[in-house]
Amino acid sequence: MAPRPPPLSLRLISDCLVKPRRLPPQSNHPLHLPPWDLAMLPIHYIQRGLLFPLPPRCVNPGFDRPAFIHSFLEKLQRSLSSTLAHFYPLTGRLATLERTEPPSYTVFVDCADGPGARFIHAALDMTVADILSPTYIPAVVRSFFNHDRAVNHDGHALLLLSTHVTELADGVFIGLSMNHTVGDGTSFWHFFNSWSVIFQAQEEGAVDVVQLSRPPVLTRWFAENHPGPISLPFTSNPSSFVSRFKAPELRERLFHFSVDAIAGLKGEANRHCGTTNISSFQSLTAHVWQCITRASRLAPDQVTSCSIAANNRARLEPPLPPEYFGNMVTLLRTAATVGELLDAGPGWAARQLNATVAEHNDAKLRKWNEEWIKSPQMYHRGNLFDPCNIMMWSSPRFNMYGNEFGLGKALAYTRP
Repeated sequence: MAPRPPPLSLRLISDCLVKPRRLPPQSNHPLHLPPWDLAMLPIHYIQRGLLFPLPPRCVNPGFDRPAFIHSFLEKLQRSLSSTLAHFYPLTGRLATLERTEPPSYTVFVDCADGPGARFIHAALDMTVADILSPTYIPAVVRSFFNHDRAVNHDGHALLLLSTHVTELADGVFIGLSMNHTVGDGTSFWHFFNSWSVIFQAQEEGAVDVVQLSRPPVLTRWFAENHPGPISLPFTSNPSSFVSRFKAPELRERLFHFSVDAIAGLKGEANRHCGTTNISSFQSLTAHVWQCITRASRLAPDQVTSCSIAANNRARLEPPLPPEYFGNMVTLLRTAATVGELLDAGPGWAARQLNATVAEHNDAKLRKWNEEWIKSPQMYHRGNLFDPCNIMMWSSPRFNMYGNEFGLGKALAYTRP
């Protein structure tokens, strides 16, 4: 048998920093972080990306591809600079202020004269089909992101935002790595969407300063009785609250559900429960929960759980705007024994998830906030995951495929 060829690796072509041309006066003030932000310090950066096709002419003999790519990268950098002017916390770094009298340990975002965002251009001798055709996600996809193993606390030294543009033979992958302490998935995709809007506006001849119809709301939410800054009961040694998890080598796979399949799951769940309140997402989540539990062959009396990430913006009273830039997400856990989960009909699990979401309200959010300030509990892999738990992260409401950068619609979305 012929030896297996060595795995392909990326070729780094360029690496630079992108900064906004000007920053608002408020960027000179520290951005203090509420509990939902601070709890993210020990976990990983948000890393997501989109795979776009290159125009067919780019692979034609005689076409000046280097000039096309050079122009494309310049447009990306120009629009990124303009976008960062609106989302200026992403240009800063995390900072810690520790005092002895009175004792305090405060982590905040230092936006004053920040370094900006990293912009990497790399190339890989693979095609779009090489990425999308395999049953399992190719391991090389991890190298499409810049902060694969970093945790958010590393934002004291690492940049808070990194863009990685990987050029393939017939496509381009645009990957973003954003420090999760600065914002959640809603904030991440708001930034990505805004970058796309500004890119397209500048393509049409707009000046560098583009006004967004949905600018980010950068003022952080604090409860009235705890206006911040919040002092943490830690020392300057981050190992007291930051732990690093080295994942084993796993194979990852993407599953695609058609519109008709999801509609069928939703209809079946609602008919089984005699209601119309169960959503498509809850129906799909219940189906995945049951399938994974069945495949795991756990004992009938084993407790299993499913956690859903819930956006809290509209649940607070008064509600926060959708453009609130920061972390406003809570994991809602629904538990059942394996026997209960698998013996019940197709709608039972969906109804349990629906009830958990319905009970999530302003009072519970404020109680969580109050308890966290009294006794801060950081998110760790150990308290987020267990072998009998599944987690549905991200959201079907995120506008992933609305992002365009002069290359048409993305072919695929992926993460490391």
